[in-house]
Amino acid sequence: MTPPLSLKARALQWLALREHSRIELRRKLLHASRLSDAEAQAAVDPALEVDALLDWLVANRYLSETRFVESRVHARAARFGNRRITHELAQHGTALDNATAEHLKATEFDRARALWQRKFAAAPPADAATRAKQMRFLAGRGFSAEVIRRVVRGGDED
Repeated sequence: MTPPLSLKARALQWLALREHSRIELRRKLLHASRLSDAEAQAAVDPALEVDALLDWLVANRYLSETRFVESRVHARAARFGNRRITHELAQHGTALDNATAEHLKATEFDRARALWQRKFAAAPPADAATRAKQMRFLAGRGFSAEVIRRVVRGGDED
């Protein structure tokens, strides 16, 4: 039987798979510290040990808020609107920088239209029920109300 991984090894393993926010990685590490070595409870508080490890990861550039935001925006931009992306980043204790926020705002209509075309085959709504269904779909993806109205009515103006 192999010995359990140290918290540092676990953190590096998780960060090798994808970028994590500090809050998300802290939660995972605290959970892992509770599961490992129940009889070998050190005199050190697990939260203090995890916070020290997170500080080390940040200092050595293994953990980066900027890289996390970039990767999350890159992964979500094609499928979600600005409100959804901003909300998800806020849950992770991060925020968009001004340049990224402006870029997302500038491309929101095109992203919403592309998503709408993929989902509904670019067919304009035949009746009010279909229009409502299409609008709810885009709203659920976090697009703004103005962008949704422009996409569903077929406006190509910017």
